[in-house]
Amino acid sequence: MTRRLILMRHAKSDWTTDAPTDHLRPLNKRGRRDAPRMGRLLLERGWRPDRVILSDSARTQETLQRLGLDLAIPARLCPEIYEASDDALLDALRRHHDDARTLLLIGHSPGLDALLTVLTGAAERLTTANLALLDARRADDAGWDDLLLPHGWLLTALLRPRG
Repeated sequence: MTRRLILMRHAKSDWTTDAPTDHLRPLNKRGRRDAPRMGRLLLERGWRPDRVILSDSARTQETLQRLGLDLAIPARLCPEIYEASDDALLDALRRHHDDARTLLLIGHSPGLDALLTVLTGAAERLTTANLALLDARRADDAGWDDLLLPHGWLLTALLRPRG
């Protein structure tokens, strides 16, 4: 079975909040609406993650909660993903994949955009609540360490909340 990787930028955050730091900003109304829509799209396409890695920011945690996925899916909060570069995101994937078949990474731009380009060669911009669905180019039983290489993945779909 081919391994799958889902890259998701957090849903739209609230810039008018009185949160004391950027790290603590919650989702706004649009973000609270878009996250469940994206969760339904994932499940309709059969892309159910069996492991989630996410930034420890309030907006990534709220995005995960509002996706409506199975609460039994193990999720790991990773402070190093907050405002991380593509290299830092790759390091987090290597450390925390726990041999998942389908892994969901919820993070921030511009690191996710750069990671998508490194892994697939596709230069796409992930705006809020976007999902990039990636299939490993190798269909054998290769481990994550063998797959997290430049151009090792195929961009299967890019899902956006609107259209």
